[in-house]
Amino acid sequence: MTNRSVLAGMEVPIIGSDSIQWLQLTVTSTTPSQPPFAPPTEDAAACSIIGTPPSYLIWRIHKSQPRQLEIVEFCGDKEFPRVGLQIQFPDALSPFAVICGNEKHYGSGYPYMLYALTVSGVAYLVKLKSSLSYASSAVLPQSEIMELNVKLYAQYEAITAAAATTGFFVVGGNDGFVSCFQFGTLDPSAPGFMREMRDDAGFSRLWGLVSRGRTIASVQSLVIAKVHGGELVFVLHSNGALFVWDLLSCGRIFNHNFSASTLTGAIHARLWVGEANSESSVIPLAFLCKSNLEIGMEMVNVYRLHFSTGDKTNVSLEPIINISLDEGGLIDIKLTSNKMWILKEDGLEMQELSVSNVGGGESNCYALQESYVADQLFQSPEHSSDDLLWLSHSVLSSLKDQVFSFVSSIFLRRLLLCGVHQNTVLRATLQDYNKHFSDSEFYSLTVDGLKKEILSLIENEGFPGTPVSVLRCWKTFCKRYFHNWCKNGALCGLLVDSSTGAVGLIRKNSITLFRYLEDIELLIYSSSEEYGDLVKHGFEFSNSELEVLVGVLRCISNVSQQLGRASSAIFYESPFNTPNMSSQEVVPHLLKILDTGFNSSVTALQRSELGTDSSWEKEVADHKRLRKFSANMFLSLHSLCSKAVTWGKVLDVIERYLKFLVPRKIVHKMKNNIVFNVKSSVTVQSTSQVAKVMFESALDVLLLLNYMVNISGQIHMLPDDVSRIQLELVPMIHEVITEWHIIYFLATTPSEAPAFEDFSSQLSSLQIDSKVDKRSWNEKLGKSDFPLAFILLLNFHGSAEDTSHMSHTSLPEPSNIISLVRDFTSWIIWGRTEEESSAFFSHSTELALVLLRHGQFDAVQYLLSFVDEHSRKEKTSESIQSVDGHFSICLHLLGCCLLAQAQHKLHGLLKEHKVCEAVRCFFRAASTQGAPKALQSLPVEAGLPYLEFIDCQSVAAWKLHYYQWAMQIFEQYNLSEAASQFAFAALEQVDEALNFAEDSSGVDQLQESANVVRGRLWANVFKFTLDLNNYYDAYCAMISNPDEESKYICLRRFIIVLYERGTVQILCNGQLPLIGLTEKVEQELVWKALSSDTYAKPNPFKLLYACEMHRHNWRRASYYIYLYSARLRTEAAVKDYQHRSSMLQERLNGLSAAINALHLVHPAYAWIDPIPDQSSLHRENYPSKKARITIEEQTTGDKRPQSYVDIEILENEFVLASAEYLLSLADVKWTNTGNGEPSLDLVDLLVQSNLYDTAFAVLLKFWRGSELKRHLERVFAQMSLKCCSITDGTLLVGNNKMRGLLLQSSKDEPAYGSVDTAPSTYQSTGNHWETLEFYLEKYRGFHPGLPVAIAETLLSSDAQIELPLWLVRLFKGGRRESTLGMAGNESSPASLLRLYVDYGRYAEATNLLLEYIESLASLRPADITRRKKTAGVWFPYTTIERLWYRLKEMISSGHMVDQCEKLKKLIEGSLRNHLNMLKVDSDDMLSLQQHGNKLHQTEEVLHES
Repeated sequence: MTNRSVLAGMEVPIIGSDSIQWLQLTVTSTTPSQPPFAPPTEDAAACSIIGTPPSYLIWRIHKSQPRQLEIVEFCGDKEFPRVGLQIQFPDALSPFAVICGNEKHYGSGYPYMLYALTVSGVAYLVKLKSSLSYASSAVLPQSEIMELNVKLYAQYEAITAAAATTGFFVVGGNDGFVSCFQFGTLDPSAPGFMREMRDDAGFSRLWGLVSRGRTIASVQSLVIAKVHGGELVFVLHSNGALFVWDLLSCGRIFNHNFSASTLTGAIHARLWVGEANSESSVIPLAFLCKSNLEIGMEMVNVYRLHFSTGDKTNVSLEPIINISLDEGGLIDIKLTSNKMWILKEDGLEMQELSVSNVGGGESNCYALQESYVADQLFQSPEHSSDDLLWLSHSVLSSLKDQVFSFVSSIFLRRLLLCGVHQNTVLRATLQDYNKHFSDSEFYSLTVDGLKKEILSLIENEGFPGTPVSVLRCWKTFCKRYFHNWCKNGALCGLLVDSSTGAVGLIRKNSITLFRYLEDIELLIYSSSEEYGDLVKHGFEFSNSELEVLVGVLRCISNVSQQLGRASSAIFYESPFNTPNMSSQEVVPHLLKILDTGFNSSVTALQRSELGTDSSWEKEVADHKRLRKFSANMFLSLHSLCSKAVTWGKVLDVIERYLKFLVPRKIVHKMKNNIVFNVKSSVTVQSTSQVAKVMFESALDVLLLLNYMVNISGQIHMLPDDVSRIQLELVPMIHEVITEWHIIYFLATTPSEAPAFEDFSSQLSSLQIDSKVDKRSWNEKLGKSDFPLAFILLLNFHGSAEDTSHMSHTSLPEPSNIISLVRDFTSWIIWGRTEEESSAFFSHSTELALVLLRHGQFDAVQYLLSFVDEHSRKEKTSESIQSVDGHFSICLHLLGCCLLAQAQHKLHGLLKEHKVCEAVRCFFRAASTQGAPKALQSLPVEAGLPYLEFIDCQSVAAWKLHYYQWAMQIFEQYNLSEAASQFAFAALEQVDEALNFAEDSSGVDQLQESANVVRGRLWANVFKFTLDLNNYYDAYCAMISNPDEESKYICLRRFIIVLYERGTVQILCNGQLPLIGLTEKVEQELVWKALSSDTYAKPNPFKLLYACEMHRHNWRRASYYIYLYSARLRTEAAVKDYQHRSSMLQERLNGLSAAINALHLVHPAYAWIDPIPDQSSLHRENYPSKKARITIEEQTTGDKRPQSYVDIEILENEFVLASAEYLLSLADVKWTNTGNGEPSLDLVDLLVQSNLYDTAFAVLLKFWRGSELKRHLERVFAQMSLKCCSITDGTLLVGNNKMRGLLLQSSKDEPAYGSVDTAPSTYQSTGNHWETLEFYLEKYRGFHPGLPVAIAETLLSSDAQIELPLWLVRLFKGGRRESTLGMAGNESSPASLLRLYVDYGRYAEATNLLLEYIESLASLRPADITRRKKTAGVWFPYTTIERLWYRLKEMISSGHMVDQCEKLKKLIEGSLRNHLNMLKVDSDDMLSLQQHGNKLHQTEEVLHES
């Protein structure tokens, strides 16, 4: 018979049932492998309900994994488990398993018993613990396993059916025999372990029955059922024979043959037995008949088995209904006492089995999850994904570059919805694209991680990235995903709990329940023929109103079909788009499409992507479709107005219909805490389904009303009706849409993963004192199967109307699920209050607080943004904002949320935008009426900074405190610019707040003076501007501070920060005026310098030097830099080589700068005080202004104190420091022990290190007169010795006398007022001889006898050494012109002759003597007269005499006789000639003298005469 089916419910997935982690348990066997003896493996599943409170144990067998049996255990009052059992058997399994309670040994730790049968005919009894008791995969011990090889006991061909209950295992064979094994009760060797189900006349007479013979047909189905405390075995044979046996006695109770009542050739394939009704003593039975004549034809025959007990037991069978299964194959049937549930491939049907419904009637059908998933992924034929692209392109016409991201965000959001997203399905789909993940990698991905992976795949596949190519990639991806979803979510069986009425499905990888439809869903999903039954569901309309409503619904349906479901997706997604787009901005674009179709940009896109021909065909088809829609709407609206007579009555019906879309308000009085369990999972998922339908329905009504306004002239709508729509109905529907928008958002949006920024947040996340349920929630944050609604359930309390379904430990029935949804949606919108409220805003703050407490910042932003946007659209927004200050709480929480987002998640421009929005929200919150009282009501445990303040009697006092609070919050997040805004705003309120407080009570409620408050605020402004590197603004804030103590604290901070950031030069370059703060600045810099390390950069001593130089305070500048050099001298003595050299160089720079600074001072004042011994600097009255050299100063005497440091002392120290520095470079350590005369060891070290310039500089600086000559001879003697020991090589000698005395900067450090003073060097291009010649020439003027010292040193080291030519020339040079002979100064030829004679250089001495004698004899005529003068010629005759005797000694000793004889003869001959010449010259001079005397006498005589 044909039954009319009405949609009554919808499938709801249990969240988490698709993400089970399996533990592997292995069953070992002692039975060898044998051929098949039982039915082959098929997909099968069932549920066993055991215990009180009930535990639901679901087992599944998959044909693809024949040896594996899956078991999932869960309870209705607990979270769905994440762990399940996979039991591996040694052989393939038959599609049979039974899980029952271990009643006899319940306390043994094995509460469950599993019966399973392999295809080889071996039955297994496995003792099971709870799935949570297994820590890891393992091999089950033999003590927990029992085996039964049925083949050893059976006399029949093969097993065709099996059944089991606690302690009993029943099998039916191909030959019709039925055997019962007390498997698990008796030992296999015990008598009675196996019994046959056979006739027993005595037992039959006891039941009042007569044996009807014995069947030989094969057993098709076996069912064990409990009836009145006993257990019966129902056996169905293939020929239609039904037998009922008593399990304990194995006696027959009833039999019946259906062959006569069925079609010819029909096979009775399966039997289902329902629960016995104890009141009516009725057991429902269902039989599946398959026809051999008609392929695919199936029929379900339903009977009632009546039985009565007493003196005589009567059993009868009564047919109820026959149901044809024309569409879709049968999967499972479940019977209760009054209902039958039929699961087919295309849906679930429920048939009432009441007495009044005998013979059939109306049945209820339930929509499966496949339709929901197909609708979400645009896989339904009526929901084309192409419409999504064209509509998005039209709506985002001004943001065309955002179309790709917008469309992708829609697909991503829908893919990750609970009920659509499944880990196994998504992973399989990604593998289709060769994107593979390990288990740990995939399950560690959060929602954001999954989005990135999917989006990267689409971007790679959608090259070159055009909107159409991207859409095609999404279509392909969603198609593959839906295919994998259907494959992995195949139907396996039914789950029915007759005790509660709960109904669910067992799918291949998930478990679901069914719920009833909400009233409005019944209306929306009803056909036009079913509108007459609306009165049944609470829609109280008169017949005429019902007719109008039917017309309105048809018009709404036309609008929905014209735009498609993509319009609601775009409307929903628009607030989440970047840049943000209001949902209300979408409506005009959609209306334009209803009026004129797609715009020209869409047409151009279609032509470029689809081609000219295809786009033209589509354009024509769209145009025809639009014209048809316009005509139908025109006629439908005219007909609607005609039925209602006036548009006012139509609007009345629409308004009444809108009231059904408003979330129901249920007063929550009871406080039953909700935990995260299966009920909460189903509640959240059902809420999302209901919210989706409500949201889309409300949007369709909004579009219809606006469409009617647009064509109001064509449909003759009066202006009053248009105004009513715009001023009453549209705002009303906007509020309804916003409410359902938020509910759907909360029920579908995955939660955010917690962001642990510091130790305190990590510590709080541990929740040491919290419950286990809450702690497990935090672990789920960030996962796709944990939406925001679960977080809200933590604070959700049960309804006062019916709380039984909240505390019941069983699974909820379909009606209870919808009651849970109503409770939850009512709490979201209305809260627990019993007071009437005209707006949604009052409870949004509570929702925001719950979400903020769990770190859901994005969700809070969207939630409160909806509230803010809706309030600004309301005509009564001003009154709404003033109601109890709730609006100020919304703005306050929104500001906190935006601030947290900026701190934890965002960077760059996005962060700046969030901060600006947060600032705006806080300022608006402070200016809202009722804000002080409302914000004080915020709970401390809300996770927000506490607003602790006393009652404010004025608005200014309130704002002063609130702005300071906001300032502190932004300061905590290092957002100085925003914090400074609130500091300035607080400063504006100080006067008014304090004046009002004093005027009203005479007492300052702030307990602070105005200066103190202003000082604190200006100090904060100073800090914030300083953090932003706005140094001038920081300086202005500092000098504006009226609190002197606070001002100087700021000044110290100012100097420290400038110093740390390397920008302290602004104190020295005149950029800041420093009016009245000069001395304070100097004091702080001095303190900083004395407490800082000498390696600090920038160096504070140099900063002091630069500042004083800039102010022309030369002496103080010299003092500070000299103090720096003194510290360097102390520290350099204990440093290693590398650091010591750098410190000495710095010291040289400091001394140079100090000398330069004193040179700028008048000589009378060119001194500084000595360095004190104390660690702190003595404060003395130094000239602090610019030094001016006046006439009075020039004429005034020297006013130096007894102890001072002048330029000479500084220069002496500079020379010694130079020597120490250069020695350190040569890796020679020497330390100056004082400021007096240095020791000669220093000079020796310098000479040894070839630092000749520095050595001579030290000599010339510290010695004079004979000491200087003596030390010069010492130095040149050492240099001469080097010439003797090293005769070849290149010598690099440093001329380290500094030419400049200004401060030189260290490496990588800026210096102020300094020039480069790198020392000049002399680099010898030859050997030590050249070096000796260079320095002898340079310093011979200080001591003329230096050549003698050099020659004597050379000859003393090597008497046979050849004196260099340049040295010999120094002895000879220039003497011929001034003196005749060998006379001269200390370095004369006579000195050279003496040296030759002293060191046995007789040949050189003879040659030198002969050279000068011969030169005297060969004078020019002009010089002869000069030679003949008295004492005009001089020779060292004593030395010549020594030479003569030395030669004689050599001859007498027989050493070099010939050569000495020759030299002696040369000397003798030359001397004879020389003496003769001298005699002649003497005679000539005597004659000349006599002649002169005579002339003189003659003159006198003549004079006298």
